[in-house]
Amino acid sequence: MVLKYNAIPRLLNSNNKAIEYFTRRDLLNENVEDISLIWELPEVKKIIKKQAIDGSWKKNVSQKNKNCGSNYSLVETYRQLRFLIDQYELNNNHPSVKKAAAYIFSCQTPEGDIRGILANQYTPYYTGAIIYLLIKAGYYADNRIEEALKWLLSMRQDDGGWVIGSPGILGIPDLSYKELIDLTSNKNRDTMKCFDKNKPFSAAGTGMVIRAFASHPIYQKSAAAITAAKLLCSKFFQKDNWTSYQHSDNWVRFQYPYWWTNIVSALESVSYIGIGVDKDRITGALNWLIANQDKSGLWNLSYSKIHKTCNNPKNYEIQLWLTLAISRIFKRFGFKKT
Repeated sequence: MVLKYNAIPRLLNSNNKAIEYFTRRDLLNENVEDISLIWELPEVKKIIKKQAIDGSWKKNVSQKNKNCGSNYSLVETYRQLRFLIDQYELNNNHPSVKKAAAYIFSCQTPEGDIRGILANQYTPYYTGAIIYLLIKAGYYADNRIEEALKWLLSMRQDDGGWVIGSPGILGIPDLSYKELIDLTSNKNRDTMKCFDKNKPFSAAGTGMVIRAFASHPIYQKSAAAITAAKLLCSKFFQKDNWTSYQHSDNWVRFQYPYWWTNIVSALESVSYIGIGVDKDRITGALNWLIANQDKSGLWNLSYSKIHKTCNNPKNYEIQLWLTLAISRIFKRFGFKKT
């Protein structure tokens, strides 16, 4: 089985130095200059320039939200680190990453989770996604990473997956929307520990958490990672068990670097854990990507009927990054380019 179109010429002629670099290194196996070359690109420096002294990135919020208990700086730091670490591969040798990691660890609780995005409530899906970036940046042997991974394991549902939202409020009966908003935005509310672990996993939530396990050299082959990967594969192209990001079209709406779970982000995680977790479903997902590749060699940012994606130069660059990510996945699974 092979791809219908060769994306490499388009990637090499993209006029994007980072994409060209990673294409030569990862797809063509060429010897390239040290990664520090990429760290000096103007687009990287532009992000770093906006970093605050405490290592975070600040987000301008409306007067209405200034008293909200949600840590907007933590969300914005996650947003920007996705580019620095996931896209441009800065690691803990870079002072910007060191400062950012220090800030993130300052948001870690004694329990092990990264807290603040939903005020005082638990967010395993964001903890997993954030810890993934730090693991990729070289902090995989840090004791604080170990504490976070152990906490994530303690937050699993009985089926072995995770929910989206706070698992600590699942067992609260008749929770109104107004009460939910107050719980997840009011910093004066206690951390709820009303669990209901009988409820099924969320593919959207599990897909974010599993990135941390898939990127860790020890945990990526653990029984917990394999179980979660099987659950994730079982929901490919299907509705989620939860109302958030429930529609099946969320599987085929892409972004890069990854934020929410989609078929590409899920396949990347599963590719590190192992194809044996659900070979048929993985092959089906790869076949879907083959069938939906454009003649240009690229993939579109969305194949969704419920979302709109504008065609503009900025989105074209994201298309290139997405195509690079998909090409890496196919190579990891042993597929050829043409």
